[in-house]
Amino acid sequence: MPIQTLKRVKRTLLGQPISNERAHEERLIKTLALAVFSSDAMSSVAYATEEILIVLVLAGAGALYLSLPIALAIIALLTILVVSYRQVISAYPTGGGAYIVATDNFGHKLGLVAGSSLLIDYVLTVAVSIASGVAAITSAVPLLYNYRVGIGAAFILLIMLANLRGIRDSGKIFAIPTYSFILSLVLLVGFGFFRHYMGYNFTGSGKIVHPGLEPIGIFLILRAFSSGCAALTGVEAISNGVPAFKKPESKNARITLAWMAIILGSSFFGITELARFYHIVPNSTETVLSQLARGIFGAGAIYFYIQAATTLILVVAANTSFADFPRVSSLMAKDGFMPRQLMNKGNFVICVHLNLLEIGLLCVSAVCIAGHFRRFATQR
Repeated sequence: MPIQTLKRVKRTLLGQPISNERAHEERLIKTLALAVFSSDAMSSVAYATEEILIVLVLAGAGALYLSLPIALAIIALLTILVVSYRQVISAYPTGGGAYIVATDNFGHKLGLVAGSSLLIDYVLTVAVSIASGVAAITSAVPLLYNYRVGIGAAFILLIMLANLRGIRDSGKIFAIPTYSFILSLVLLVGFGFFRHYMGYNFTGSGKIVHPGLEPIGIFLILRAFSSGCAALTGVEAISNGVPAFKKPESKNARITLAWMAIILGSSFFGITELARFYHIVPNSTETVLSQLARGIFGAGAIYFYIQAATTLILVVAANTSFADFPRVSSLMAKDGFMPRQLMNKGNFVICVHLNLLEIGLLCVSAVCIAGHFRRFATQR
């Protein structure tokens, strides 16, 4: 294929290159930054409560009441993290995050542990978010269950293309799913509390068939707490991406972090409380959020809106990894711990190859998790 044809195809897919002089135009306002950097954290509301219940149900129905105190403990931890990251944003206006903070305060060895953990976490975040998004689809439309791997791979490719076109464009694309999900949570929690206090009740699709398999001990509670800490996934993304904000960067990043924490904490509390009100039990074929939405609104338009919004936010949550993986790898490359070409954000062949390798790993991870997610849930 002629070189000119390849260039035209590339420009069509990725858009025109951005000069260094125009880089500031790619900066994000707070509302778009919330969509780009907080989608991962906010999307965890869709499955964090379920992770707590999956562990507690091992002790039988009598242990499910512990979901609320465990959720409150996680929200307290979220508050501590947010206060800490606000200080990090002020101290590291060029982009802090775990790698920079650990390196500056504890040396390169612990900094490498933090940075490497983040890079691995970003890869797994894409896989888990996409698999959970596909689970939301199959909860609403069970006929699509056999196509879950292909659906997940297609979502990953779409996110990759959106990011390659530029961070500002991706922010506009991801704003709709993020705010649609926030609206769906407002509807679900608001109507769920209202109907509960009006005396309404329903029976979810999940059942406890077997008696408790484990006693309610401190280790079971700690295990449920650690599983529920999935709600804290992605909280560090804003502190990593401070340079992507419009000026004043630090101030805007701190405000956006506070918005994210308030939305995340209140939504997580609301979903957990609703699951306790309506005695929701985790199910291998339907998510906790789907059970709540179906029970409160019925299998109508609002239910499918909530499922669609949940799917979209889980899919775009993977964008946090695409936004922050290059930033962390660039910082590590500047310190000589990764290929020096990763310091550049321009059009380098090796960077393209490494990005394609990363996407390949993400796809493989998503396929594996999507293929075995239901089997693991059933075994539990």
